[in-house]
Amino acid sequence: MDMNNKNIITRPATSIDLPQLNEFLQSLVEAERPFDPTLKDGEIFYYDIQELISDKDTEILVIEVDNEIVGSGYAQIRSAKPYQRYEVYGYLGFMFVKPEFRGRGLNSLLMDDLKKWILSKGITEVRLQVYSDNEAAVRAYEKAGFKKILTEMRCEIN
Repeated sequence: MDMNNKNIITRPATSIDLPQLNEFLQSLVEAERPFDPTLKDGEIFYYDIQELISDKDTEILVIEVDNEIVGSGYAQIRSAKPYQRYEVYGYLGFMFVKPEFRGRGLNSLLMDDLKKWILSKGITEVRLQVYSDNEAAVRAYEKAGFKKILTEMRCEIN
């Protein structure tokens, strides 16, 4: 499919999009399960999407191709730690594109629009979290200008 010939838009999510967004969230959870043995079985809701849609400090965007929602992501203004150089930062999350639409630059388009929203708030620091073993996602974020700064580690003791 040639994405240049498609009608592609990003737009703010609305409550009408909730069923699709909840489906994306569960697909995201399933994609992350191999990277995190601590995730519970069954449905997991990392966040309340309706609450995020209503939050003035969060912008959830969906990406549509020919009027079909094929991806999502959010930007959120968060308070920094007292010891950091900035008071607030932008955080990206819920980055998801349907598998059949991956590799076509849609995630980059979505991230660019989320970064523009963050910049419109006067914020220049942007962060996100990604599983270190999710090499494809790490490469995509590095291509978008992100750099690793911290690795969280775990061990199970008996």
